[in-house]
Amino acid sequence: LQSLWFEEMYKFGAATRVDTPPITLQGPWTADTGKIPPWRGDYHHDLNTELSYWPSYAGNHLDSGQGFVDWLWDTKSTSKSWTERFFELPGLNVPMTADINNEQIGGWHQYTHSATTAAWLAHHFWLQWRYSMDREFLADRAYPFLTEVSVFMEAVTELDENGERTLPLSSSPEVNDNRLDAWFPTITNYDLALISWLWEHTAILAEEMDEPRAAEHWRSLAQELPEQAVDPESEGLLVAKDYPLTFSHRHFSHLMAIHPLGLIDGSDGPSARRVIRGSLADLEKLGTDWWTGYSFSWVASFYARALDGENAAEYLRKFATSFRLRNSFHVNGDQSGKGYSKFTYRPFTLEGNFAAASSLMEMLIQSHTGVVRLFPAIPKDWDDCSFKTLRTEGAFLVSAERAGGKTTRVEIVSEKGGRFEMLNPFGESFASHGAKLTKDGLTLVAEFEPGQKLVIENR
Repeated sequence: LQSLWFEEMYKFGAATRVDTPPITLQGPWTADTGKIPPWRGDYHHDLNTELSYWPSYAGNHLDSGQGFVDWLWDTKSTSKSWTERFFELPGLNVPMTADINNEQIGGWHQYTHSATTAAWLAHHFWLQWRYSMDREFLADRAYPFLTEVSVFMEAVTELDENGERTLPLSSSPEVNDNRLDAWFPTITNYDLALISWLWEHTAILAEEMDEPRAAEHWRSLAQELPEQAVDPESEGLLVAKDYPLTFSHRHFSHLMAIHPLGLIDGSDGPSARRVIRGSLADLEKLGTDWWTGYSFSWVASFYARALDGENAAEYLRKFATSFRLRNSFHVNGDQSGKGYSKFTYRPFTLEGNFAAASSLMEMLIQSHTGVVRLFPAIPKDWDDCSFKTLRTEGAFLVSAERAGGKTTRVEIVSEKGGRFEMLNPFGESFASHGAKLTKDGLTLVAEFEPGQKLVIENR
């Protein structure tokens, strides 16, 4: 798995620059054979571009992530023109399949009609802000982008007979493929999670920009949304109300509220933990017959969020050994002959590679709740392990060492200053030097000046 991480991060660095077009399905490696590459080598915003950029945040490659959001910003006028022309509504959406100028190029009707594509892309503006704490980026890019997408979402949603907000057309990529039953009579958990996340986080950014009325407006809209649809028996998330996933499926779009959005997290209490466990149990029950490589990469992040290092590592091993060629590129289908998937074909795309690197980092460090967790989801036999200079939300750079099953040393450097909170991995016996550190219940809290360092060691 360590080799997997280095190989994927090498490819990530080779495929990304702050001043070049972002990663397509195959990035710069499409063979010049005179043929159209798989899926036209385009920009698929229903999963592929999003997963491809996950390593930039914890992996401390914000320049790569900046290249992605800069492109989304630079092509915003194209997307806005398409939004006005196609939906005849104000605000901003982005076509789900696009060319290098972010022009819609067609595809399944799920793709052409999706109302929430820009909301998932807006998540990357949020992550770029939270991991950098760049207030100029917040004011000039993140807040305006989220606001314009929120304006569109307000315009495209409507109140149903129960007074709850819904979409006139709602789907869940890529459930039911290109058939008419890809559209559901009620809003899907995929669309619901994205809209809820968008309005709540636009409100947070409005508060950061000292615009309380705007924050109140977006929160009031979010309160009109229904709860995520949950199976009363398994307690796992459904695709939509009264619609469980009944077959093995590659895209976990119905679980967006768990990862990457974090709307449902184990730290929220027993009820949230039951939903996470139930959702993963439902996936296990349906099996992996119709998963592709990226499914194995992504599900490792779900298990990491569930603090289950054994399963997270196992799914990454299956990805690394069965869904990559000898040159390490992800080829969608199972190449091992072990029967992990009935897909055995070989179209090459990159998102599985980069999601795998991100999932490994989810096993080593998490900060999405505002409280940093070190080694939250590693297998029990990883007694000795370490990482250097991974990034957390709040613009902190963290290095940590573990020996004999215990965390022995942590180094934190703050780029922007501010409060750092971490679940205490040391117990009562530790020593520190650098920034001021206090113990607050189960957490350690430090207040940093910009550029300040803190070292904590087991005593």
